[in-house]
Formats: sequence, C-alpha cells, structure tokens
Amino acid sequence: MSQEKPASIVPLLSRALHRIRTTPPRIIASPPTQPRRAAVALLIRVVPSQVTPAQAEPSTQPTLSEFFELDWVNDPNARPEILFLQRDNSTHDDASLAQTRVRNTNEAHVAFPGGRTEADDEGGLYTAMRQTWEEIGIDLAERHYTCVGQLDDREITTSLGKRLLMILSPFVFLQLTPHAPLPDPAPATTLHWTPLASLVSQQNPPTWSTVAVDAASRLAPKHSTTLRVLVRLLVGTMEFPAIVLQPTLNTLPSVSGPQKDSVHYDVLEKGIGVRASLRPQQLKLWGLSLGMTLDLMSYMILPAPVSTANSAAAHRESANSSPLSPVMQLPYQAGMDGLRMDVVAPSLASVFPRFSYPDVNFWIWVFGKRYREVVRGWEASVRAGGTNDRRINWSGSALSTFYAAIRKALVVVIVARALGILFGIAFAGWWLLSH
Repeated sequence: MSQEKPASIVPLLSRALHRIRTTPPRIIASPPTQPRRAAVALLIRVVPSQVTPAQAEPSTQPTLSEFFELDWVNDPNARPEILFLQRDNSTHDDASLAQTRVRNTNEAHVAFPGGRTEADDEGGLYTAMRQTWEEIGIDLAERHYTCVGQLDDREITTSLGKRLLMILSPFVFLQLTPHAPLPDPAPATTLHWTPLASLVSQQNPPTWSTVAVDAASRLAPKHSTTLRVLVRLLVGTMEFPAIVLQPTLNTLPSVSGPQKDSVHYDVLEKGIGVRASLRPQQLKLWGLSLGMTLDLMSYMILPAPVSTANSAAAHRESANSSPLSPVMQLPYQAGMDGLRMDVVAPSLASVFPRFSYPDVNFWIWVFGKRYREVVRGWEASVRAGGTNDRRINWSGSALSTFYAAIRKALVVVIVARALGILFGIAFAGWWLLSH
C-alpha cells in the first residue's frame, strides 16, 4: 500500500500572509526609561518543483493574491521555506540573539536577521531591511520581495522579567520570484532555509526538544563566580521548549546556466549550507525566534467554529488542544484547572521555562494564581471575539505575573535550602560533639 503524500501547505501559507496583511499588529510604545527598539525580518520563499519549467522574470511585481495564483506556486511539489540564520560570532550585537548562554555546546541555535534600531533609522521596517542587507546581503527593497506585514511587538526583558531591554518588532517578507539574487552572508553566518512543512504538518510533525539554560546566568552577577556556582546548586537549570530543525540539504534554489557556477562558489567560499555538515551540531529553534515563528504559524490555522450549543464541550476540548496542536503537537502540559496557555498564545507559552528541580515548579504553581487569572481573562476575551485583545496588553500582563511567581518561588526555594543546609550543619556538629 502506497504511503499517502503530504498535502501542500501553500494554501495555509496564503491564508496566513493574507491574514497578516489585513490584521493590525499590537504596537508597544517604548517607555521613556527604555527607548531602545529592534526589528527582525521573517523571510519566506516558495521553491519551484524540479519538474516545473523555467519561469520567466515578471515584468511587474505581482500582488499577494496574484502571487498565490501562479501555476508554479500552486504546483503540488512546490516547497515553501522560511529563512533562519546561525551566527558563530557570539559578540554580534543583535536583538534576536538576546538569549542567555546555554549549557550544551553540541547545539546550534538559529535566529532571524535583524538587530537594534539606530538613531538615523526611519522606523522598525527600515531597521529590519537594513540589518538583513548588512547580515546576509539580501536587499528586501528590491522588487523581488514584498513586505507582507508586521507581527505583534514583543518585549525583551532580563532578570526574570524585572528589567525591560527593548521592544522587538517582527516583519514578514515574501520572495516573489525564484530568480532573486543570491545572498551574501557576513563571515561566520550560515543560512538555513527550512521547509515550512517540517513545522506545520500532520503527517510529519516537528521534533520537539528542550534547551537547558543555566539559571545562575539570569540570577547572579556575571563576575561573581562563587555566587553563580551557589545559585546553580540551589536552583538548577531552566528548560525551554525548542524545535529541532531539519533544513534543506541545498539551502539555495535550484538554478542552471551561468548562475550555477556562482552557486557553487557561494557554497564553497561563503559557507552557505555547508558549515552545518562540517560541524555536526543539532539546530534548535527556541526562545524569541520560536515565539515569532509560532506567531506566524498561528495565522495558518483557523480555530474551529464554536456553536453556542456546544460551547461547554468545546471549552472542555480546549483543555487538550489548541488551533496549533494537531499540526505542531505543541509540547505544553495541560494547564491547571482546565487552563491552556497555548489556546490563547502559543508563542507566549514557548518562552515559559520549567526548572530541573520539581519543587521549584511546584512553588511557581503555588504563587501563580494571579498569572492564571490573567490568562483566563485573556482566553475569555479571545473566545468572545477578541474585542479587547488589541486594547489590553494581555501578553505583557501574563509575562510579568508569571515571572513574579518565579521570583517568589526562587526566594522560597533558596531560603528553604539554606535553612536545610544550616540545620544539617548544626545537627552534624551536635552529633560530633555528643559522641
């Protein structure tokens, strides 16, 4: 019996991009105390089937609707892909890499091209385009590309949510032709074109994993080695959800003729698509980049309509699934009291860590009553049609209350462990003196 061929996700991509274009993003204003902003570019392309005849260069730029009506785009073997990049230079000043250093050196973490907004930038869109040109040599202002729209702004914080670093604005771009100029990435930068079908597919769901982060890196000063070791022993590590990526073997579109030699030169000399094979590291998508990817994925899937008669049953069903669950198999635990964070914000749930010590997770739940109330209000707003979703900063409130629960839990755990150590020392001293 032949294996069923996976369905094309081009219709899902078309739905997502049209929804992004018509949906106004949540814009977060920078507070006077922290005006720094940043922007990244989510670049999507459709690779034609190998049996598709060569496409002529269009004389005019097609609209978004016209693009998804093209024959080569709707070919069942066409492959939509999204661009991630891997930076080997850890000193790069980039917003999408504002993540704590991880402990596993066998992992390579990917991000989107982008960085901080400079003083002379004309806005977030200009920043995303400038940074993309500087990092990977792709000019998004050319007619080969179009800006589809913007995803919701995101707050980048540190010290477990206590201090705001900057506001991040993600912009979505679409490559309109397979004849776009080849990229020219900066040194120590590798490009990974990843099929969207590997992220959203019922037949081949993504492989979920975790990224372990040293909790001491977020709680203790950088130059205090002793305090870092002590915090590491008392608190352990934080584990964040991550997707193991499977990029295409050839990260460049299929070309022929004179351009083929240029592709061969780029692969050999610029490290496009070969550095990962030279260093067998596991590519992982996590943190902010995972959150923005899930934001994009959420536009591909429409929630099932809920009738009034079946609203109670649908609410019970929501405790086990979300619009993304069937196609991404989101690795989130069922929420307490029937609550599911991924129902209302799968991308937000991706940044919530679990700790390696079970008692830390227990105390987070104990102090998380306010967080659960916020998410319940958010879920009620979404199920009522989302009328308040753009006026109330639900995501900011959820993050701040969750991190507040973490801080309280860590205080209790550290104090309990310290008292336990003191009691153990006192008991050992008493036992030695009495004997």
